[in-house]
Amino acid sequence: MSSLPVISLCPAQHLPLELLLLADPEITQIQRYLSACQGISLQLEQQLLGAALVQPMGDSKYEIMAIAVQPEAQQQGYGSLLLRWLLDYYRQQGAQQLAVATGCFGYQLGFYQRQGFRVEQIRKNFFLEHYAEPVFEQGIQHFDQLYLVCQLQ
Repeated sequence: MSSLPVISLCPAQHLPLELLLLADPEITQIQRYLSACQGISLQLEQQLLGAALVQPMGDSKYEIMAIAVQPEAQQQGYGSLLLRWLLDYYRQQGAQQLAVATGCFGYQLGFYQRQGFRVEQIRKNFFLEHYAEPVFEQGIQHFDQLYLVCQLQ
């Protein structure tokens, strides 16, 4: 019988930086928001497979600042499980919205949209203005950032 993953709250500072860098490649960005975030870990048989950082934004709104799954555990449903847990948890906490910011292309758009997130804003030149090094995905440079929101109530 295989074990079930365990998802739980944890101090954000206890999450390994190497895992968080999979979600946000700019260490200075992570350091900027880390202390304001709640950490969430996904473990299987006491091995950390995934993590998320969620920051309160006021007025019953929260933002996922980072969500990542270890490379060897990707494409196995752990990211979707973690995202659904976040949606359920913050809905139960009375949150009205859960938001996330991401690049304008890539697998993550479908990942978020399948769970009910919708584009609310395009932040032009975000990656040029806020990241020291260019950010590439699938050989294409990111310039703009999409801000997606899921209505919870």
